[in-house]
Amino acid sequence: MDFYKRVGLVCRAIPKGRASTYGQIALLCGMPNHSRQVGFALNRGLSGDVPAHRVVNHQGYLTGALSFDTPDLQRILLEAEGVECYEDKPGRFRVDLKRFGWKNTMEEAAELQEKFAESGI
Repeated sequence: MDFYKRVGLVCRAIPKGRASTYGQIALLCGMPNHSRQVGFALNRGLSGDVPAHRVVNHQGYLTGALSFDTPDLQRILLEAEGVECYEDKPGRFRVDLKRFGWKNTMEEAAELQEKFAESGI
């Protein structure tokens, strides 16, 4: 299994205007408890066409600032898609996952599994 390729497919499935968590992506990749590896893949191993800005931590915090060209780029990209980000601590922005979180369906999860199988990953 090529975990990085799976992460890329899952991230590309996150709809515009929604955010997902590292843990949700790991689970959809078939590797629960591998959320750190998702972060590593987004930071180092994937091409630029992956919407990494849609990925936040389990509490909705924007934690990928170091992976973007500027510290506020993730927030800017999310807000451009209609995802509201709010500052609940000085310098710490957050997304309301109840409102803007990607609630994938079982059908979407099955489709991803089919894509993994078709791609041999």
